[in-house]
Amino acid sequence: MASNNINIKNRRATFDYEIIESFTAGIVLTGTEIKSIRQGKAGLTDTYCMVENNELWMKGMYIAEYSYGSYNNHATHRDRKLLLNRKEINKIGKACQQPGYSIIPLRIFINERGLAKVVIAIARGKKQYDKRQSIKEREDKRAMDRMFKR
Repeated sequence: MASNNINIKNRRATFDYEIIESFTAGIVLTGTEIKSIRQGKAGLTDTYCMVENNELWMKGMYIAEYSYGSYNNHATHRDRKLLLNRKEINKIGKACQQPGYSIIPLRIFINERGLAKVVIAIARGKKQYDKRQSIKEREDKRAMDRMFKR
């Protein structure tokens, strides 16, 4: 198998959202999509998930066209189905119906079997003062680390 060092993160997720619970899901992909992900050419900015007809869909995910693909290349921003158990989908659907809650992808990785997986989370949006508190905590942690390294 190819090297499993693919780890594409949604960096804004932890800054903009408070993570409540996370799940690991499979992604239904075409051949050229998985090849582009293995090359690391994907992005999670402005990506979200939603439950439609008891199925979980990821919308707005960018996967670059495969450079060696022909007319069979995929659309870069198409909706992609996520694979989870029925209980997990029902749990996510109920949580998403509450006001202020969203389903966001946190990262994409290739597992040991060579399959693409996505970590999604039930999250609640942060207010501006929550973001300031996160920045302050991060700066305090850096300052403490600097003091202990000396």
